[in-house]
Amino acid sequence: MPDLGATFYFDLASPLAYLAAERVLHTMPGPCEWQPVLARTLKGTPSGAQASELPGAESFEAFRCREDEDIFRSELERRVRELGLQELRWPDPFPFDSEFAMRVATYAKSIGKVVAFAQAAFRQAFAGGRPLDTLDNVLIAAAACEMHPLAVQKGAALRSVHEGLRAATATAAEHGVTDVPAIKVGQRIFHGERALEEAADRARPSAGSGSGSGSQERDDESRATRAAR
Repeated sequence: MPDLGATFYFDLASPLAYLAAERVLHTMPGPCEWQPVLARTLKGTPSGAQASELPGAESFEAFRCREDEDIFRSELERRVRELGLQELRWPDPFPFDSEFAMRVATYAKSIGKVVAFAQAAFRQAFAGGRPLDTLDNVLIAAAACEMHPLAVQKGAALRSVHEGLRAATATAAEHGVTDVPAIKVGQRIFHGERALEEAADRARPSAGSGSGSGSQERDDESRATRAAR
């Protein structure tokens, strides 16, 4: 039977990854590794993606006009209500530079606290409206999971942490991750918050023996359906 281990790729700058982070623990049927990556350095477009889909983390500064940005924000706010999450509050500025926060997430991963920190940081940014390019906001999220502020700052400054984040991002790209949120199950990559259920189906042992072609067809059909809404 193939290895169906799952990995959740995220960047704290992405509200789409925030939505996925709120759902992934109770959607995936088994353990799922949380992997910080710098989404702005991931290149390309997910296979079968439609041009009208919501942009991902690396595209937030590339809206063609203010109307496109307003549509994006309205769609995200509607999705938050649909999921029953706390009202989305947009940080100012948005997008913000997440590199320091992502180094902290990488440090948190090294001490076994990446899930707790990522959830606290996402909520600071998109439920609290506090951008994570500000040291105090990152430290508040870290304190919520009992990470000492001095240890956090020292950990984020470590060369090994900096290089680890860059290496993790490069490895994710090699595996086919082109945007966040993404879930890797075995050798399959599922992009987008709405793909969590399909990733969960794939992660169940009975799904491992299939060829995956039917799953790809359903993925393409789902994207086409969303684009037509």
